[in-house]
Amino acid sequence: MIEALRNSLSSHADATLALGGLIVGLAFGAIITRTNYCAMGALADIHNFGDTRRFRAWILAAATALAGTQILAYAGIVDVAKSMYLAPSFNWVGYSVGGALLGFGMVFAGGCPSRNLARAGGGDLRSLLTLVVLGIAAFMTIGGLLGPIRAAIENATAISIPRAPTQSIADLASRALPLSPRAMSAILAIAIVLGAATYAFASAPFRNSRIHILSGVGVGLCVIAGWAVTGLAFDEMAARPVAPQSLSYVRPAGDALEWLQRFTAAPMPGFGVASVFGALLGALLVSLARGQFRLSTFSDPSDTLRSLGGAVLMGIGGVMALGCTVGQSLTGVSTLALGSFVTFAAIVIGGRIGLIALERLIMRAD
Repeated sequence: MIEALRNSLSSHADATLALGGLIVGLAFGAIITRTNYCAMGALADIHNFGDTRRFRAWILAAATALAGTQILAYAGIVDVAKSMYLAPSFNWVGYSVGGALLGFGMVFAGGCPSRNLARAGGGDLRSLLTLVVLGIAAFMTIGGLLGPIRAAIENATAISIPRAPTQSIADLASRALPLSPRAMSAILAIAIVLGAATYAFASAPFRNSRIHILSGVGVGLCVIAGWAVTGLAFDEMAARPVAPQSLSYVRPAGDALEWLQRFTAAPMPGFGVASVFGALLGALLVSLARGQFRLSTFSDPSDTLRSLGGAVLMGIGGVMALGCTVGQSLTGVSTLALGSFVTFAAIVIGGRIGLIALERLIMRAD
């Protein structure tokens, strides 16, 4: 049955990826808008109020994505080893510095890329411009003005992983223990998921907050759905095979801008581009349904400079780290990639530093 579905979807891969990205993105945008899921907000809640509920929802989302993705991989629905996250080289500067830049930038931009998508869908023109600047900065870092600098740093600092096919922590651990990578993946996934779930539900306020539980599980399920769609549509024998992927919103923001400009050359958007528009649409529909759609913009010039500066840092950092609070902290972590765990930690550290810096900046301005 799975093979029949795979043959059907892979034979119409372009349409499958476009429609799948739109639907998964729509669900994601609707969920984060309805539940107020936000990685930057999670760190701000801890910093300002000592409230860990949204952070625990973020951890629960990662655990949900990890559990579901590993089940898909075990069932042969998606080969995560073919994704960009499990390359056999460890770009430690990109993961650490890039992740920290993204975490710092999202504080000044008022949210990570996915949160800005939700706000833009709700009528926030500030977030819409932030996304445009983020997308431009991302493309400048990939192959534009900043591309040679990024590539030089990566080539000089990336570490090749000997005797391991990928940077999966399961592959790395299986070198030291008499277990196959497949068995090690199952053991590590179960251990991490149980540990993360235990942490999340150890808090009584979180256990009693249905909306936070639903947000974590819902966002994690969206990541799983993305892997399922792209995994089943993947055809290694295609003229231009598209590697399996799931939700991520830094490079796709730039890709969406390019698609808008080059529509006649490539009218069918890829999964990432479609998921960007899907998230905007999902946020728009929820905002309209709840009577919360409001056009808004920057409050003053300093707000403009902070937001756009943060957008530039997110675009640069997200490309260096190969993802954002969704692309690495959830999608990447779900593959057990070592770099994704490093990036997750770096984003949290960068975000905490950003909150302190922003607080001091506002105090000086007052």
